[in-house]
Formats: sequence, C-alpha cells, structure tokens
Amino acid sequence: MPAMRRQIQNKILLLVLPFLLFSCGSKKEMVYLQGIDDNKSYETNTNYEPTLKPDDLLSIIVAAENPEVTVPFNLPAIQGNYEINNNQNGIKTYLIDNMGFIDFPVLGKIKLGGLTRSEADKKLLGLLSEYIKNPSINLRILNYKVSVVGEVSKPGSYTIPGERITIFEALGLAGDLTIYGKRDNILVIQEVDGKKTYTRIDITNAQALNSPAYYLSQNDVVVVEPNRTKINSSVIGPNTTVILGSLTVLISLLVLLKN
Repeated sequence: MPAMRRQIQNKILLLVLPFLLFSCGSKKEMVYLQGIDDNKSYETNTNYEPTLKPDDLLSIIVAAENPEVTVPFNLPAIQGNYEINNNQNGIKTYLIDNMGFIDFPVLGKIKLGGLTRSEADKKLLGLLSEYIKNPSINLRILNYKVSVVGEVSKPGSYTIPGERITIFEALGLAGDLTIYGKRDNILVIQEVDGKKTYTRIDITNAQALNSPAYYLSQNDVVVVEPNRTKINSSVIGPNTTVILGSLTVLISLLVLLKN
C-alpha cells in the first residue's frame, strides 16, 4: 500500500513539475522591482532637472511690474502648427543651435545649452536686470519627448507635457513590455555633452530606482530587447513555447496512463 501511494505521488509530481518550473522561471523574469522591501527608501534624485541641449525648442516669456518695458524682450506671438496639450497656440519660441546658443531680442546671442532650466532662468534674469527692474521669466521646453522601441505594446515617440519622466512612466506610455520583452537588460540611449551614452537598467531589480537612467531626459531612446523565447520562436515559429509545453503535458499523461 505505501509503495502504491508513493508511485501515485511520483506520477502526480511528474505531471505538475513542468508547470512548477515554468511558474518559478516566469516570476523571476517578469516581476518588476524585486527586493524593494529590503530597503525602506531609495536615493532617487527628486530634484532632477533636464539639461538644455541643441535643438531644444524653448518658450521664454519675460514679465515685470510694468508690462511696457518687457515688450522689446518678447517675440511677437505667431500662429504656428506646434501643438501643446493638443491645442494650437500662438507661441514665442527659441531654438537652441548646435553650439548651444539662442538669439534673444536686445540681449543677442546667449548660451543656454548645457545649463539646467533653473540655471538658464538665473542667467537670463541676471542679463535682464540690467534693463528691467525686478524681471521674471517663464521658460519651458516645448519639444520634450522620449522614444520607446522594441518589445513594447506601442512603440513610438511620446511628447511629454512636463519636464520630468521616469523610465517606468515612459514604458507605461508605450503600453508596457510585451511578454517577450527582456526586462533585466533595457538599454537607454542618451546624449550628454554632445556624445551618445548608453546605460543598461534591470527593472526587475529594485536597484533600478537608483539607476542614472531612472529619470529620462528629452530625446532619450529606450530600447527593449527580445528575450530568448522570442529569439528562438523567430527561428522555429511563434508558437514554439506553447507546443513544447503541450508536448510535455501530453508525455506526462501518456506515462501516467501507461503505468
């Protein structure tokens, strides 16, 4: 009797083992931010600011207590095709050239490339103070966008209404990774000081919150590589994993029935 019971248990184990192995492997590869409970907090840079770069399109509006004195420093509003929050507006824009300069009324060429937005604000206010008493400015990046490509549901470029976005928010805009996306080796391509830099980030690990690529800057590109299952299926066929799993179950059933 004990021998028969042991035999039945072995057959049941043979039947369910493929499912147990598949389940364990999937969790390790699929779950985001594993181990996040190990630390109470992570040292992310909550004061992150984007750095202005060549080809950034800026809106800069100068204001003061006496509006008349600001007129020479503000470009006239124009009707353009640029969309902000799905609306067409008359906008005043400055394009940062490849040397990092903008051409500002009265003040002439000003280098803003390489500065954060707050640093650019401070520089402009210092220059304007020579002409205007207690000036203020409103500076925004109008063409802030990131691109997400590869194994995501909706690859493409996404315009960001604000000036800060995390890699998880970018992946969310792209509809998250597909089941074939490699979550432990996502590539982030950025431009720093005119040079392309490359950072790998593992979003299954909670340490991703400390990654320098956690916050994305304008024009960053996020590349999600295919996992081994997708690569193998591209050679044999897209249903390879399902077929192999079905065969494993079928073989287990045949062994069970035979004995």
